[in-house]
Amino acid sequence: MPIPLSPSRLVRLPIGVAYGATDIGPVRQGNEDNFLIDEALGLAMVADGMGGHAAGEVASAGALTELRAYLARHAAGLTRAPAPAAPPDPDTTWSDPAAGAVRLLHAAIEHTNASLYAQNCARGRLDGGGMGATLTGFWRAPGANAPLVAFHVGDSRLYRWRAGLLEQLTRDQTLYQQALEAGMLDHLPARNLLLQAMGPSASVTPEVRAHRVEPGDVLMLCSDGLHGSVPHGEIEALLAGAHGGNLDAVCARLIEMATAYGGRDNITVLAALCVHS
Repeated sequence: MPIPLSPSRLVRLPIGVAYGATDIGPVRQGNEDNFLIDEALGLAMVADGMGGHAAGEVASAGALTELRAYLARHAAGLTRAPAPAAPPDPDTTWSDPAAGAVRLLHAAIEHTNASLYAQNCARGRLDGGGMGATLTGFWRAPGANAPLVAFHVGDSRLYRWRAGLLEQLTRDQTLYQQALEAGMLDHLPARNLLLQAMGPSASVTPEVRAHRVEPGDVLMLCSDGLHGSVPHGEIEALLAGAHGGNLDAVCARLIEMATAYGGRDNITVLAALCVHS
């Protein structure tokens, strides 16, 4: 059984506090999920591995550690323009204060994917084969006026609870989601058929966006073992009661709910309470 890269404990981040937990679930023989919270970097992320024969757990851990290492090497050299007085779009991708962080995350994801892809090639697993992992997280770059930047590949998700409403901030990169957006109503593909993952192909196109956060926001990262089982409304209701003293209980309850709803996958959830904007 792989050990989570981060222990399940309350961690202080530039935006507030965070807590993560992962569970093998009721059916699987191993846990290919993993999560990482780096207090010094202001980084939180989850990954859901695939590949079988322990390769999934290698891919998820590798995606998380490679990306963290890249940011640790390059974040100090990040240059940022002063924040505009009144940004016209609170969730803009390329606003001046966010541009450097967004570019660096694109480079970090490209590097991480290349590392996993090279391992697959070395094992003779060509394009479309071999191990892979989803990768979803958020990062606040160092320094004043730094934005919170979310990044995403695959079908793990980032949610934001704010003022009673739970919003999904990422778009699933799956054939199922693509079919829904094309207007298909019948004969939909399976929900877990990924269009992208870290590792199986030489290139990847991540979703990277800056988001405004407000005190009282709750951010939640999770693998599809959670969001594929627990109804949106029940997640929303539970996060409404989240505070700095009960994030551990919130994560534990979400995992319990996924199991109670008959979830058959590994389950990972990471919740963060925003104290600072």
